[in-house]
Amino acid sequence: MQVHIPLKKIVDNSYDITIDTLPKLHFDTKVAVVTNSTVSKLHLEYFLTKISAKELHVITLKDGEEYKNQESIDTILDSLFEHRFNRKSMLIAFGGGVIGDMSGYAASIYQRGIDFIQVPTTLLSQVDASVGGKTGMNNKYGKNLVGAFHQPRAVYIDPHFLTTLPQREFGAGIAEIVKMAVTFNKDFFEFLERADLKNPEILQEAIKQAVQTKAEVVTQDEKEHGIRAALNYGHTFGHVIENETEYKEFLHGEAVAIGMVMANEMAVKMNFMSQKEALRVKNLLEKYNLPTTYEIKDVKRFYDTFFLDKKSSDSSITFILPLGIGDVTITDKIDIETVLCTLNKFGRDI
Repeated sequence: MQVHIPLKKIVDNSYDITIDTLPKLHFDTKVAVVTNSTVSKLHLEYFLTKISAKELHVITLKDGEEYKNQESIDTILDSLFEHRFNRKSMLIAFGGGVIGDMSGYAASIYQRGIDFIQVPTTLLSQVDASVGGKTGMNNKYGKNLVGAFHQPRAVYIDPHFLTTLPQREFGAGIAEIVKMAVTFNKDFFEFLERADLKNPEILQEAIKQAVQTKAEVVTQDEKEHGIRAALNYGHTFGHVIENETEYKEFLHGEAVAIGMVMANEMAVKMNFMSQKEALRVKNLLEKYNLPTTYEIKDVKRFYDTFFLDKKSSDSSITFILPLGIGDVTITDKIDIETVLCTLNKFGRDI
């Protein structure tokens, strides 16, 4: 005996990404702005002049990747319950990638899902984290291992917020821009080699191209069943680095920069990429003072940590490797000897 539940339907999760001065936003429902202590001091007063709502609350979290955890999620949820938010209410993520990921995740699980909007304030979150609907938090096993796909209703990218961005945070965002160029857009990579991204007009063009590139990929593969996984270039290695250093030594983009160099080392060994191309990527990263080296203290432990990555399985590790500049492959067919040889290049005793 069977009972069939026909649930096939088309869901339109489309939304607009606005790259310009933040417009006036009005909401006829309850709204909670989720931010952190750093962004709050710098920009909250300006931001609140731009929004009006039936009822408005601000939830301020501690600043830092180490606070991307269940305790922070509970802080958001507790505030929503205390102020009697319902399914028509709205969350606004006002901050960097950590705030965006946690706000989106909280929105995805509060009363089984409410709407949220991204207002990213760091370069990394503007070009990458705010676009595509990936939400989540970290736990003791690794980065973003708990989360959901939950698309925002809109994304507002206001370059004004970058005026107070520290240089390290700026560089971390550049790493994500370079990532998208290496994997999908050779012309964009060559533009970046020539460009001075410290020029606001040129930077805005780079943001636009990076967002367009990611939007095209997400449109093809929203839930990361295929080509979207290529956007994790550098992340397989980078997440292990973040885990080993307890998220305190490197910003996310910095760890990704090192991860790209490691992935390129493997790609060169596999004859996917020339040494000259790998050097071009490294030089571009170093142009913005990004780290490109890391000393692996325990190669076996580093290798074992790969298996906590969401893209890996019990018996194989998925790597995203460039095929030159402007193309990419996703493979779980790299033998252990090749992986260990790559890691040993960065090992303490090598």
